Amino acid sequence: MAQLSTTPAERGKASTTHISTVMLVVSLSLGGVAFAILQSLVSPALPVIAKELSVSTADISWVLTAYLLSASVCTPILGKLGDMIGKRRVLLAVLIALALGSALSGIASSFAVLILGRVLQGAAGAILPLSIGIARDLLPAKQVGVTVGLLSALFGIGGGLGIVLAGPIVDNLSWNWLFWFPLILVLLAIAGAVFMIPESRARATGKLDWIGTIILSAGLVTLLLGINKGGEWGWHSAQTLISILGGVVCIAVFVFVELPSRNPLINMHLLKLRGVWTTNIVGLAFGFLMYGTFLIVPTLLQLPTKLGYGFGETTTQAGFVFLPTAIAMLLFGPVSGWLGKRLSPRLPLILGSIVITFGFLIPALGHGQLWQIILSCILTGAGVGLAFAAMSNVIIGAVPAENTAEATSVNTIVRTIGGGIGTAVLAATLSSHTIAGGIPTDSAFTLTFWICTGIGLVATIISLAVPRQSSEIH
Repeated sequence: MAQLSTTPAERGKASTTHISTVMLVVSLSLGGVAFAILQSLVSPALPVIAKELSVSTADISWVLTAYLLSASVCTPILGKLGDMIGKRRVLLAVLIALALGSALSGIASSFAVLILGRVLQGAAGAILPLSIGIARDLLPAKQVGVTVGLLSALFGIGGGLGIVLAGPIVDNLSWNWLFWFPLILVLLAIAGAVFMIPESRARATGKLDWIGTIILSAGLVTLLLGINKGGEWGWHSAQTLISILGGVVCIAVFVFVELPSRNPLINMHLLKLRGVWTTNIVGLAFGFLMYGTFLIVPTLLQLPTKLGYGFGETTTQAGFVFLPTAIAMLLFGPVSGWLGKRLSPRLPLILGSIVITFGFLIPALGHGQLWQIILSCILTGAGVGLAFAAMSNVIIGAVPAENTAEATSVNTIVRTIGGGIGTAVLAATLSSHTIAGGIPTDSAFTLTFWICTGIGLVATIISLAVPRQSSEIH
Protein backbone atom coordinates (compact mmCIF):
# COMPACT_ATOMS: atom_id res chain seq x y z
CA MET A 1 0.00 0.00 0.00
CA ALA A 2 1.37 3.41 -0.91
CA GLN A 3 2.24 5.54 2.06
CA LEU A 4 0.71 8.98 2.62
CA SER A 5 3.12 11.84 2.04
CA THR A 6 2.08 13.68 5.18
CA THR A 7 2.10 12.85 8.86
CA PRO A 8 -1.16 12.67 10.86
CA ALA A 9 -0.33 16.02 12.44
CA GLU A 10 0.20 17.61 9.05
CA ARG A 11 -3.02 16.09 7.74
CA GLY A 12 -4.89 17.39 10.76
CA LYS A 13 -3.46 20.87 10.21
CA ALA A 14 -4.44 20.77 6.53
CA SER A 15 -7.96 19.68 7.45
CA THR A 16 -8.27 22.50 9.96
CA THR A 17 -6.99 24.99 7.40
CA HIS A 18 -9.54 23.74 4.86
CA ILE A 19 -12.37 24.07 7.37
CA SER A 20 -11.21 27.59 8.28
CA THR A 21 -11.10 28.56 4.61
CA VAL A 22 -14.60 27.24 4.00
CA MET A 23 -15.99 29.06 7.01
CA LEU A 24 -14.21 32.26 5.96
CA VAL A 25 -15.79 32.12 2.50
CA VAL A 26 -19.23 31.25 3.91
CA SER A 27 -19.03 34.13 6.39
CA LEU A 28 -18.05 36.59 3.66
CA SER A 29 -20.79 35.29 1.36
CA LEU A 30 -23.68 35.69 3.82
CA GLY A 31 -23.38 39.45 4.16
CA GLY A 32 -23.07 40.01 0.41
CA VAL A 33 -26.12 37.88 -0.37
CA ALA A 34 -28.21 39.65 2.27
CA PHE A 35 -27.23 43.09 0.97
CA ALA A 36 -27.98 42.16 -2.63
CA ILE A 37 -31.33 40.60 -1.71
CA LEU A 38 -32.35 43.77 0.14
CA GLN A 39 -31.40 45.79 -2.92
CA SER A 40 -34.00 44.15 -5.17
CA LEU A 41 -36.46 42.50 -2.76
CA VAL A 42 -38.57 45.62 -2.23
CA SER A 43 -39.04 46.48 -5.92
CA PRO A 44 -42.01 44.18 -6.63
CA ALA A 45 -43.60 45.13 -3.30
CA LEU A 46 -43.54 48.93 -3.72
CA PRO A 47 -47.25 49.21 -4.63
CA VAL A 48 -48.22 47.23 -1.52
CA ILE A 49 -45.95 49.29 0.75
CA ALA A 50 -47.27 52.55 -0.73
CA LYS A 51 -50.85 51.50 -0.07
CA GLU A 52 -50.27 50.39 3.52
CA LEU A 53 -48.23 53.48 4.45
CA SER A 54 -50.52 55.85 2.49
CA VAL A 55 -47.66 57.10 0.31
CA SER A 56 -47.92 58.33 -3.28
CA THR A 57 -46.42 56.40 -6.18
CA ALA A 58 -43.86 59.16 -6.68
CA ASP A 59 -42.76 59.21 -3.03
CA ILE A 60 -42.54 55.44 -2.61
CA SER A 61 -39.65 55.38 -5.09
CA TRP A 62 -37.55 56.84 -2.27
CA VAL A 63 -37.45 53.33 -0.78
CA LEU A 64 -35.11 52.48 -3.66
CA THR A 65 -33.51 55.90 -4.13
CA ALA A 66 -32.48 56.27 -0.46
CA TYR A 67 -30.81 52.86 -0.54
CA LEU A 68 -29.01 53.64 -3.80
CA LEU A 69 -27.75 57.05 -2.69
CA SER A 70 -26.55 55.78 0.68
CA ALA A 71 -24.66 52.89 -0.94
CA SER A 72 -23.05 55.16 -3.53
CA VAL A 73 -21.81 57.66 -0.95
CA CYS A 74 -20.66 55.19 1.71
CA THR A 75 -18.99 52.56 -0.48
CA PRO A 76 -15.83 54.53 -1.46
CA ILE A 77 -15.46 56.00 2.03
CA LEU A 78 -15.76 52.68 3.84
CA GLY A 79 -13.66 50.89 1.23
CA LYS A 80 -10.86 53.40 1.84
CA LEU A 81 -11.24 53.09 5.62
CA GLY A 82 -11.02 49.32 5.29
CA ASP A 83 -7.69 49.62 3.48
CA MET A 84 -6.45 52.02 6.19
CA ILE A 85 -7.67 50.65 9.53
CA GLY A 86 -8.54 47.04 8.76
CA LYS A 87 -11.09 45.45 6.42
CA ARG A 88 -12.53 43.06 9.01
CA ARG A 89 -13.16 45.89 11.45
CA VAL A 90 -14.99 47.99 8.87
CA LEU A 91 -16.87 44.94 7.53
CA LEU A 92 -18.18 44.21 11.01
CA ALA A 93 -19.33 47.82 11.38
CA VAL A 94 -21.24 47.82 8.07
CA LEU A 95 -22.84 44.45 8.87
CA ILE A 96 -24.10 45.90 12.14
CA ALA A 97 -25.48 48.91 10.24
CA LEU A 98 -27.18 46.52 7.81
CA ALA A 99 -28.72 44.58 10.70
CA LEU A 100 -29.97 47.75 12.40
CA GLY A 101 -31.40 49.05 9.14
CA SER A 102 -33.18 45.77 8.45
CA ALA A 103 -34.67 45.61 11.95
CA LEU A 104 -35.77 49.24 11.76
CA SER A 105 -37.43 48.65 8.38
CA GLY A 106 -39.05 45.49 9.72
CA ILE A 107 -40.81 47.36 12.54
CA ALA A 108 -41.49 50.49 10.49
CA SER A 109 -45.05 51.74 10.71
CA SER A 110 -44.29 55.09 9.06
CA PHE A 111 -42.64 56.10 5.81
CA ALA A 112 -39.95 58.17 7.56
CA VAL A 113 -38.80 55.23 9.69
CA LEU A 114 -38.69 52.97 6.65
CA ILE A 115 -36.52 55.45 4.74
CA LEU A 116 -34.15 55.75 7.71
CA GLY A 117 -33.86 51.97 7.77
CA ARG A 118 -33.12 51.90 4.06
CA VAL A 119 -30.38 54.52 4.45
CA LEU A 120 -28.70 52.35 7.10
CA GLN A 121 -28.98 49.31 4.83
CA GLY A 122 -27.46 51.19 1.91
CA ALA A 123 -24.50 52.20 4.07
CA ALA A 124 -23.44 48.55 3.87
CA GLY A 125 -22.66 48.92 0.17
CA ALA A 126 -18.96 48.37 0.89
CA ILE A 127 -19.56 44.71 1.84
CA LEU A 128 -18.46 43.34 -1.53
CA PRO A 129 -15.19 45.30 -1.94
CA LEU A 130 -14.29 44.67 1.71
CA SER A 131 -15.01 40.95 1.34
CA ILE A 132 -12.92 40.75 -1.83
CA GLY A 133 -10.08 42.57 -0.07
CA ILE A 134 -10.23 40.16 2.88
CA ALA A 135 -10.20 37.16 0.54
CA ARG A 136 -7.15 38.53 -1.25
CA ASP A 137 -5.33 39.24 2.01
CA LEU A 138 -6.04 35.95 3.79
CA LEU A 139 -6.39 33.19 1.20
CA PRO A 140 -3.63 31.44 -0.76
CA ALA A 141 -3.13 32.97 -4.21
CA LYS A 142 -4.44 29.85 -5.97
CA GLN A 143 -7.79 30.15 -4.13
CA VAL A 144 -8.34 33.87 -4.61
CA GLY A 145 -9.66 33.81 -8.18
CA VAL A 146 -12.38 31.22 -7.59
CA THR A 147 -13.36 32.77 -4.24
CA VAL A 148 -13.67 36.24 -5.73
CA GLY A 149 -15.68 34.69 -8.55
CA LEU A 150 -18.09 33.16 -6.05
CA LEU A 151 -18.41 36.34 -3.97
CA SER A 152 -19.03 38.48 -7.04
CA ALA A 153 -21.57 36.04 -8.47
CA LEU A 154 -23.41 35.84 -5.16
CA PHE A 155 -23.91 39.59 -5.32
CA GLY A 156 -25.78 39.16 -8.59
CA ILE A 157 -27.55 36.04 -7.33
CA GLY A 158 -28.89 37.96 -4.35
CA GLY A 159 -30.40 40.51 -6.70
CA GLY A 160 -32.13 37.76 -8.66
CA LEU A 161 -33.34 35.98 -5.53
CA GLY A 162 -34.82 39.22 -4.24
CA ILE A 163 -37.12 39.37 -7.26
CA VAL A 164 -37.99 35.67 -6.85
CA LEU A 165 -38.80 35.81 -3.14
CA ALA A 166 -40.69 39.12 -2.96
CA GLY A 167 -43.99 37.82 -4.28
CA PRO A 168 -44.39 34.77 -1.99
CA ILE A 169 -43.35 36.78 1.08
CA VAL A 170 -45.80 39.64 0.45
CA ASP A 171 -48.62 37.30 -0.63
CA ASN A 172 -48.37 35.02 2.40
CA LEU A 173 -47.03 37.27 5.17
CA SER A 174 -46.60 41.04 5.02
CA TRP A 175 -44.15 43.48 3.46
CA ASN A 176 -42.35 43.86 6.81
CA TRP A 177 -41.10 40.29 6.43
CA LEU A 178 -39.10 41.44 3.40
CA PHE A 179 -36.59 42.71 5.97
CA TRP A 180 -36.85 40.06 8.68
CA PHE A 181 -35.70 37.14 6.52
CA PRO A 182 -32.52 38.88 5.25
CA LEU A 183 -31.81 39.95 8.84
CA ILE A 184 -31.25 36.29 9.73
CA LEU A 185 -28.50 36.10 7.10
CA VAL A 186 -26.97 39.35 8.36
CA LEU A 187 -26.84 38.09 11.96
CA LEU A 188 -25.13 34.90 10.80
CA ALA A 189 -22.66 37.04 8.82
CA ILE A 190 -21.92 39.11 11.94
CA ALA A 191 -21.22 35.92 13.91
CA GLY A 192 -18.94 34.75 11.10
CA ALA A 193 -17.07 38.07 11.05
CA VAL A 194 -16.52 37.86 14.82
CA PHE A 195 -15.46 34.23 15.07
CA MET A 196 -14.27 33.11 11.63
CA ILE A 197 -12.57 36.08 9.97
CA PRO A 198 -9.15 37.20 11.26
CA GLU A 199 -7.90 40.73 10.63
CA SER A 200 -5.36 41.06 7.83
CA ARG A 201 -2.15 43.02 8.17
CA ALA A 202 -2.34 44.78 4.80
CA ARG A 203 -2.75 48.52 5.39
CA ALA A 204 -2.74 51.61 3.23
CA THR A 205 -0.95 54.62 4.66
CA GLY A 206 -2.37 58.13 5.02
CA LYS A 207 -5.61 59.54 6.38
CA LEU A 208 -9.12 60.00 5.11
CA ASP A 209 -9.51 62.92 2.70
CA TRP A 210 -12.55 64.74 4.09
CA ILE A 211 -12.59 67.44 1.42
CA GLY A 212 -12.62 64.82 -1.32
CA THR A 213 -15.24 62.86 0.60
CA ILE A 214 -17.61 65.84 0.75
CA ILE A 215 -17.14 66.71 -2.95
CA LEU A 216 -17.60 63.12 -4.14
CA SER A 217 -20.64 62.60 -1.90
CA ALA A 218 -22.27 65.75 -3.26
CA GLY A 219 -21.51 64.69 -6.82
CA LEU A 220 -22.87 61.16 -6.46
CA VAL A 221 -26.01 62.27 -4.62
CA THR A 222 -26.95 64.97 -7.13
CA LEU A 223 -26.07 62.86 -10.18
CA LEU A 224 -27.96 59.76 -9.07
CA LEU A 225 -30.85 61.82 -7.75
CA GLY A 226 -31.28 63.46 -11.14
CA ILE A 227 -31.04 60.13 -12.96
CA ASN A 228 -33.50 58.33 -10.69
CA LYS A 229 -36.05 61.14 -10.39
CA GLY A 230 -35.77 62.39 -13.98
CA GLY A 231 -38.83 60.46 -15.09
CA GLU A 232 -40.89 61.96 -12.29
CA TRP A 233 -39.54 65.52 -12.54
CA GLY A 234 -39.35 65.54 -16.35
CA TRP A 235 -36.11 64.95 -18.25
CA HIS A 236 -36.08 68.47 -19.65
CA SER A 237 -37.02 70.16 -16.37
CA ALA A 238 -34.61 72.59 -14.74
CA GLN A 239 -34.60 70.45 -11.58
CA THR A 240 -33.38 67.36 -13.43
CA LEU A 241 -30.83 69.16 -15.59
CA ILE A 242 -29.36 71.11 -12.66
CA SER A 243 -29.13 67.94 -10.58
CA ILE A 244 -27.37 65.89 -13.26
CA LEU A 245 -25.11 68.74 -14.40
CA GLY A 246 -24.26 69.59 -10.79
CA GLY A 247 -23.29 65.99 -10.17
CA VAL A 248 -21.04 65.88 -13.23
CA VAL A 249 -19.35 69.16 -12.23
CA CYS A 250 -18.76 67.94 -8.66
CA ILE A 251 -17.21 64.70 -9.89
CA ALA A 252 -14.97 66.67 -12.29
CA VAL A 253 -13.88 68.91 -9.41
CA PHE A 254 -13.27 65.81 -7.29
CA VAL A 255 -10.89 64.42 -9.93
CA PHE A 256 -9.09 67.78 -10.17
CA VAL A 257 -8.68 67.95 -6.38
CA GLU A 258 -7.65 64.32 -5.92
CA LEU A 259 -4.97 64.10 -8.62
CA PRO A 260 -2.31 66.08 -6.71
CA SER A 261 -3.45 64.93 -3.25
CA ARG A 262 -1.01 62.92 -1.12
CA ASN A 263 -3.88 61.18 0.68
CA PRO A 264 -6.65 60.89 -1.91
CA LEU A 265 -9.97 59.24 -1.14
CA ILE A 266 -9.62 57.47 -4.50
CA ASN A 267 -6.21 57.13 -6.08
CA MET A 268 -6.76 58.62 -9.54
CA HIS A 269 -3.48 57.16 -10.73
CA LEU A 270 -4.89 53.67 -10.14
CA LEU A 271 -7.93 54.54 -12.25
CA LYS A 272 -5.64 55.45 -15.16
CA LEU A 273 -4.40 51.85 -15.35
CA ARG A 274 -5.81 50.25 -18.48
CA GLY A 275 -6.94 47.19 -16.60
CA VAL A 276 -8.92 49.40 -14.21
CA TRP A 277 -10.59 51.98 -16.47
CA THR A 278 -11.60 49.45 -19.12
CA THR A 279 -13.10 47.20 -16.45
CA ASN A 280 -15.00 50.10 -14.94
CA ILE A 281 -16.57 50.95 -18.31
CA VAL A 282 -17.64 47.32 -18.68
CA GLY A 283 -18.99 47.48 -15.11
CA LEU A 284 -21.06 50.54 -16.02
CA ALA A 285 -22.56 48.61 -18.93
CA PHE A 286 -23.31 45.53 -16.83
CA GLY A 287 -24.99 47.62 -14.15
CA PHE A 288 -27.21 49.03 -16.90
CA LEU A 289 -28.03 45.56 -18.20
CA MET A 290 -28.60 43.73 -14.93
CA TYR A 291 -30.96 46.29 -13.43
CA GLY A 292 -32.51 46.78 -16.84
CA THR A 293 -33.61 43.15 -17.01
CA PHE A 294 -35.07 43.42 -13.49
CA LEU A 295 -37.30 46.19 -14.87
CA ILE A 296 -38.18 44.96 -18.37
CA VAL A 297 -38.90 41.27 -17.82
CA PRO A 298 -41.29 41.48 -14.83
CA THR A 299 -43.20 44.30 -16.52
CA LEU A 300 -43.64 42.27 -19.71
CA LEU A 301 -44.60 39.08 -17.88
CA GLN A 302 -47.30 40.76 -15.79
CA LEU A 303 -49.12 42.44 -18.68
CA PRO A 304 -52.49 40.82 -19.54
CA THR A 305 -52.54 38.19 -22.29
CA LYS A 306 -55.40 39.98 -24.07
CA LEU A 307 -52.85 42.52 -25.33
CA GLY A 308 -51.33 39.83 -27.50
CA TYR A 309 -47.82 40.23 -26.08
CA GLY A 310 -48.27 40.02 -22.28
CA PHE A 311 -48.12 36.76 -20.32
CA GLY A 312 -50.64 37.47 -17.55
CA GLU A 313 -48.31 36.30 -14.76
CA THR A 314 -48.75 37.28 -11.11
CA THR A 315 -45.92 38.99 -9.22
CA THR A 316 -44.95 35.66 -7.69
CA GLN A 317 -45.00 33.82 -11.04
CA ALA A 318 -43.03 36.56 -12.76
CA GLY A 319 -40.45 36.43 -9.99
CA PHE A 320 -39.90 32.69 -10.40
CA VAL A 321 -38.83 33.27 -14.00
CA PHE A 322 -35.67 34.77 -12.49
CA LEU A 323 -34.81 31.54 -10.67
CA PRO A 324 -32.83 30.22 -13.69
CA THR A 325 -31.01 33.57 -13.74
CA ALA A 326 -29.88 33.13 -10.14
CA ILE A 327 -28.83 29.50 -10.78
CA ALA A 328 -26.82 30.53 -13.84
CA MET A 329 -25.04 33.23 -11.81
CA LEU A 330 -24.22 30.70 -9.08
CA LEU A 331 -22.79 28.22 -11.58
CA PHE A 332 -20.81 30.61 -13.77
CA GLY A 333 -19.31 32.80 -11.02
CA PRO A 334 -16.85 30.12 -9.83
CA VAL A 335 -16.30 29.05 -13.47
CA SER A 336 -15.18 32.62 -14.16
CA GLY A 337 -12.71 32.48 -11.29
CA TRP A 338 -11.37 29.12 -12.51
CA LEU A 339 -10.94 30.39 -16.06
CA GLY A 340 -9.27 33.54 -14.78
CA LYS A 341 -6.82 31.52 -12.74
CA ARG A 342 -6.03 29.00 -15.50
CA LEU A 343 -5.86 31.49 -18.36
CA SER A 344 -6.62 35.17 -17.75
CA PRO A 345 -9.40 37.15 -16.01
CA ARG A 346 -9.82 38.92 -19.35
CA LEU A 347 -11.28 35.78 -20.98
CA PRO A 348 -14.40 35.36 -18.79
CA LEU A 349 -14.98 39.12 -18.99
CA ILE A 350 -15.10 38.89 -22.80
CA LEU A 351 -17.22 35.72 -22.69
CA GLY A 352 -19.63 37.27 -20.20
CA SER A 353 -20.07 40.33 -22.40
CA ILE A 354 -20.77 38.19 -25.45
CA VAL A 355 -23.22 35.92 -23.60
CA ILE A 356 -25.24 38.76 -22.08
CA THR A 357 -25.43 40.46 -25.49
CA PHE A 358 -27.07 37.34 -26.92
CA GLY A 359 -29.27 37.27 -23.83
CA PHE A 360 -30.89 40.50 -25.01
CA LEU A 361 -30.60 39.85 -28.74
CA ILE A 362 -32.95 36.85 -28.51
CA PRO A 363 -35.96 38.78 -27.08
CA ALA A 364 -35.12 41.74 -29.33
CA LEU A 365 -35.73 39.46 -32.30
CA GLY A 366 -38.82 37.92 -30.71
CA HIS A 367 -40.36 37.74 -27.23
CA GLY A 368 -43.80 36.31 -27.84
CA GLN A 369 -42.99 32.90 -26.32
CA LEU A 370 -42.13 32.20 -22.70
CA TRP A 371 -39.13 30.07 -23.69
CA GLN A 372 -37.55 33.13 -25.31
CA ILE A 373 -37.81 35.04 -22.03
CA ILE A 374 -36.49 32.14 -19.95
CA LEU A 375 -33.55 31.59 -22.33
CA SER A 376 -32.83 35.31 -22.17
CA CYS A 377 -32.80 35.18 -18.36
CA ILE A 378 -30.46 32.17 -18.34
CA LEU A 379 -27.99 33.84 -20.70
CA THR A 380 -28.19 37.09 -18.74
CA GLY A 381 -27.43 35.22 -15.50
CA ALA A 382 -24.52 33.36 -17.10
CA GLY A 383 -23.13 36.61 -18.52
CA VAL A 384 -23.39 38.42 -15.19
CA GLY A 385 -21.84 35.48 -13.33
CA LEU A 386 -18.88 35.36 -15.70
CA ALA A 387 -18.31 39.11 -15.90
CA PHE A 388 -18.88 40.19 -12.28
CA ALA A 389 -16.27 37.76 -11.04
CA ALA A 390 -13.88 38.65 -13.86
CA MET A 391 -14.17 42.40 -13.16
CA SER A 392 -13.07 41.93 -9.57
CA ASN A 393 -10.23 39.61 -10.54
CA VAL A 394 -8.96 41.94 -13.28
CA ILE A 395 -8.86 44.84 -10.84
CA ILE A 396 -7.21 43.01 -7.95
CA GLY A 397 -4.65 41.69 -10.43
CA ALA A 398 -3.87 45.24 -11.54
CA VAL A 399 -3.57 47.11 -8.22
CA PRO A 400 -1.44 46.69 -5.07
CA ALA A 401 -2.96 44.62 -2.24
CA GLU A 402 -3.33 47.66 0.04
CA ASN A 403 -5.58 49.35 -2.56
CA THR A 404 -7.88 46.38 -3.21
CA ALA A 405 -10.98 47.57 -1.34
CA GLU A 406 -10.52 51.11 -2.67
CA ALA A 407 -10.28 50.03 -6.32
CA THR A 408 -13.09 47.46 -6.15
CA SER A 409 -15.26 50.03 -4.37
CA VAL A 410 -15.03 52.26 -7.42
CA ASN A 411 -16.14 49.37 -9.63
CA THR A 412 -19.09 48.77 -7.31
CA ILE A 413 -20.10 52.45 -7.51
CA VAL A 414 -19.79 52.40 -11.30
CA ARG A 415 -22.11 49.39 -11.50
CA THR A 416 -24.58 51.17 -9.21
CA ILE A 417 -24.51 54.26 -11.42
CA GLY A 418 -24.98 52.03 -14.46
CA GLY A 419 -27.99 50.45 -12.77
CA GLY A 420 -29.48 53.87 -12.07
CA ILE A 421 -28.94 54.98 -15.65
CA GLY A 422 -30.31 51.73 -17.06
CA THR A 423 -33.44 51.80 -14.93
CA ALA A 424 -34.09 55.46 -15.81
CA VAL A 425 -33.43 55.11 -19.55
CA LEU A 426 -35.45 51.92 -20.00
CA ALA A 427 -38.33 53.16 -17.83
CA ALA A 428 -38.45 56.36 -19.90
CA THR A 429 -38.43 54.29 -23.10
CA LEU A 430 -41.36 52.16 -21.92
CA SER A 431 -43.34 55.15 -20.68
CA SER A 432 -42.86 57.07 -23.95
CA HIS A 433 -44.46 54.32 -26.05
CA THR A 434 -47.81 53.49 -24.47
CA ILE A 435 -51.42 52.72 -25.27
CA ALA A 436 -54.52 53.64 -23.27
CA GLY A 437 -53.96 53.33 -19.54
CA GLY A 438 -50.22 53.95 -19.83
CA ILE A 439 -49.47 50.34 -20.83
CA PRO A 440 -46.21 49.99 -22.81
CA THR A 441 -46.60 48.84 -26.40
CA ASP A 442 -45.02 45.71 -27.80
CA SER A 443 -42.66 47.87 -29.86
CA ALA A 444 -41.53 49.59 -26.63
CA PHE A 445 -40.28 46.27 -25.26
CA THR A 446 -38.59 45.48 -28.57
CA LEU A 447 -36.82 48.83 -28.45
CA THR A 448 -35.62 48.31 -24.85
CA PHE A 449 -34.23 44.89 -25.72
CA TRP A 450 -32.38 46.40 -28.71
CA ILE A 451 -30.98 49.18 -26.50
CA CYS A 452 -29.65 46.55 -24.09
CA THR A 453 -28.22 44.56 -26.99
CA GLY A 454 -26.33 47.69 -28.08
CA ILE A 455 -25.00 48.25 -24.55
CA GLY A 456 -23.88 44.62 -24.52
CA LEU A 457 -21.97 45.16 -27.77
CA VAL A 458 -20.22 48.18 -26.26
CA ALA A 459 -19.25 46.07 -23.23
CA THR A 460 -17.89 43.37 -25.54
CA ILE A 461 -15.77 45.84 -27.52
CA ILE A 462 -14.35 47.48 -24.39
CA SER A 463 -13.66 44.09 -22.78
CA LEU A 464 -11.39 43.28 -25.74
CA ALA A 465 -9.27 46.30 -24.73
CA VAL A 466 -8.66 44.87 -21.25
CA PRO A 467 -4.93 44.02 -21.09
CA ARG A 468 -3.74 40.44 -20.94
CA GLN A 469 -2.62 39.60 -17.43
CA SER A 470 -0.84 36.81 -15.69
CA SER A 471 -3.32 34.22 -14.42
CA GLU A 472 -1.80 34.50 -10.95
CA ILE A 473 -3.50 36.96 -8.63
CA HIS A 474 -0.69 38.65 -6.81
